[in-house]
Amino acid sequence: MEPLNWASSHQVGYNKLRNEKQVLTSWRSSEDPALSLFSLELQPNSSNILLWNGSKLYWTTELWDGKGFSLVLEKALAHYIKNVTYVSNENESYFTYESRIPTALTRLVLDVTGQLKQFVWEKDFPTWSLFWAKPPQQCEVYAFCGPFSSCTQDVPICTCIEGFEPRTLADWELGDHSDGRVRKIPLECDNGGNDTFVLVTNIRFPVNSEALTVGNIDECQLVCLRNCSCTAYAYNNGCLIWGSALLNVQKLPVDDMSGRDLHVRVATSELEATRPKAKRRETLWRARDATLKEVEDSLVVFKFRDIRNATKNFSEKLGEGGFGSVFMGTLPNSTLVAVKLPKSLEQGEKQFCAEVSTIGMIQHINLVHLHGFCKEGTQRFLVYDYMPNGSLESHLFNKDSNVLDWKKRYKLPIGIARALAYLHEKCRDCIVHCDMKPDNILLDGEYNPKVVDFGLAKLLRRDFSRILTTVRGTRGYLAPEWISGEAITSKADVFSYGMVLFEIISGRRNIDIVNDEMVEYFAYRVASKINEGKEVLVTLLDTKLEGNAGVEELTRACKVACWCIQDDEKDRPTMGQVVQVLEGFIEVDAPPIP
Repeated sequence: MEPLNWASSHQVGYNKLRNEKQVLTSWRSSEDPALSLFSLELQPNSSNILLWNGSKLYWTTELWDGKGFSLVLEKALAHYIKNVTYVSNENESYFTYESRIPTALTRLVLDVTGQLKQFVWEKDFPTWSLFWAKPPQQCEVYAFCGPFSSCTQDVPICTCIEGFEPRTLADWELGDHSDGRVRKIPLECDNGGNDTFVLVTNIRFPVNSEALTVGNIDECQLVCLRNCSCTAYAYNNGCLIWGSALLNVQKLPVDDMSGRDLHVRVATSELEATRPKAKRRETLWRARDATLKEVEDSLVVFKFRDIRNATKNFSEKLGEGGFGSVFMGTLPNSTLVAVKLPKSLEQGEKQFCAEVSTIGMIQHINLVHLHGFCKEGTQRFLVYDYMPNGSLESHLFNKDSNVLDWKKRYKLPIGIARALAYLHEKCRDCIVHCDMKPDNILLDGEYNPKVVDFGLAKLLRRDFSRILTTVRGTRGYLAPEWISGEAITSKADVFSYGMVLFEIISGRRNIDIVNDEMVEYFAYRVASKINEGKEVLVTLLDTKLEGNAGVEELTRACKVACWCIQDDEKDRPTMGQVVQVLEGFIEVDAPPIP
């Protein structure tokens, strides 16, 4: 059906018999009658609304008050139309109106601009005259200029944000801005390169921002840089970041003091093409001793005295893991950090170089970020962002820790799965963690999970042809292939993740061991009870939750955990599939008992 962009009678309504909306839809451009993203619909509550992409409301008539729609029948417009009527019966609902002047014609049009417009043709003025438009200002139309473009009341209305260009120039020139802009040069983050930001001043912020708690604008910028999906950030008494295309950016007049500054992410090479070139730093390793000459701009190079001062001569030990000891530190700008000291020079040299070369390029919101490093003489340290709520292990198994309620608890496996999916599927080389366990999952101030400790990780090509010859990991989380000597792939992490998920659900160790003998394997209990009904699964919950959990979410989590620990790695899902199941986008069958 061709799109209808104007109505002279009751062409906006709802056919209850056919369960079909009668929608007014604008053309894509003045020369293209194809469906656009703007539509006018009549809602069941008897209000008319303008929608972008069928979902985003940007204008409404408000409700029918028995006499009219308060935002449509204005006094000036009432000179031309009368008898605005809303009809609702068992067959249909619609609204209609009549012309007050017999010699005048009126038409209601949803224009290519996304505005609802009333045109009038009078005998004494034989031409269509615009009499009324809603919203009155073009920039009030949601996302009229499309992604990565700013809207202004001046001419031209839509302008490119620096670093972007029209996706389709021909459509742009015809007034169709829906496709917006695309980057002139792709971002370099996913390929291990550097990105930077351009400043867009005096704007009204785009939609769909995420608020974060950080200390200053520099920390806000770092948060964005570390996440390859972050497209922009702003700091105004708090940090905001955007993780998708920038929509509905409005450039305000110079005298409008409500405007804010937005920092939009672009590839560093984009600015280098138009600005004076500055000396670029790069990673350079010497052949034998792997001496780091310089690193990417995102890493901070510390001197040993900086590390010693920050940790107060290593006075506050946070813990000790397979890689080495970790100490609390405070930088001169009051930023809290965790400083990791390798266990020995031989082990530390090898794993230190691996971590600096890989982790420094990895940026994801659910991975602990490497803030910087020190490599001075025989001294070498890794400096990570500090996680104030410690490890997941301490919250699950320490009797004195705060109880993680179900809402906090359920977002943990989702965040962990996203981190592993990123390492396995989004990085240039597949990165296998090799030691997934609650000790290596830290919690930030909002109890968001952050996966840490890639000292045990190895890089595998995407065909997984390389075999890891050294068995790593921790008892109770190891996949069977570690023991059998088969090739290790990302599915080994999937197995370990499933074991961690069981412990998140139950708040107890998966394996109870007495006198070095396993007396109970919790995973078998879960798998055997899945088919007994959702209500039975509640009995598997951490007793500290007192049965308070979302049953559907609990069922998903139990099924996912059981699929993850299947003996044959081909039967295990990918971490990307795990994310989709836990978020409720795909259903999964009951698994076999592993």
